Amino acid sequence: MMNIDFGVLAEYWPAIGRGFLMTVFCWVVSVALGMALGFMIAVLQQYGGPAARAVLRVYIEAIRTTPFLVQLFVLYYGGPTIGLDLSALQAGVLGLTIYGSAYFAEVFRGGFAAVPKGQVEAAEFLGLSRLDVIWRVKLPQMLVIITPSLLNLIIILSKETAILSIVTVPELTAVMVQIGNEQFAYLETTLVLCVAYLILVAVTERLGRWAEARSCRFLAR
Repeated sequence: MMNIDFGVLAEYWPAIGRGFLMTVFCWVVSVALGMALGFMIAVLQQYGGPAARAVLRVYIEAIRTTPFLVQLFVLYYGGPTIGLDLSALQAGVLGLTIYGSAYFAEVFRGGFAAVPKGQVEAAEFLGLSRLDVIWRVKLPQMLVIITPSLLNLIIILSKETAILSIVTVPELTAVMVQIGNEQFAYLETTLVLCVAYLILVAVTERLGRWAEARSCRFLAR
């Protein structure tokens, strides 16, 4: 029978902590940048010309129909051929940002489409500028509508950070794989990795549920 001995990890807890913080850093930065980029793409899809919409549709479909690992390889290993020489961390964060932006754009696009047209027309009739219509009419209602979808996508991106270990980003998965190879403690390191992601997802879900409840109360006013 296989014995589980977490004692073999005793000297590695500082490294595990640093790996976890690196995972959180990559995830938070990528979500923030991806959400901002996705929002801009969604706005351009709404108000841009036919050419802009066509280019953005190609971008979204290209990202959504190819695996993230392939995109990361192209960015990290293929980037230098076009003068884009990125470190593993830079490539990882940029790759996750681009990957997430396509999905965030679709979430925001759906949110924009869900806002009743009558409210938009009324705001335009009152003389509000296009920016005011987005900021004061569409955005508040859209955020309430898309909160569950945003939460699910943010959770998915938290788990996609594990792929960054393939390009040597020193995040939690890379650290646990290295420790497992050094100590032959594959079961222990895998269990710790699972628990770490479970905690990360559970905390994110709790915060998301709180935000969703606040959004629903805001909509009910």
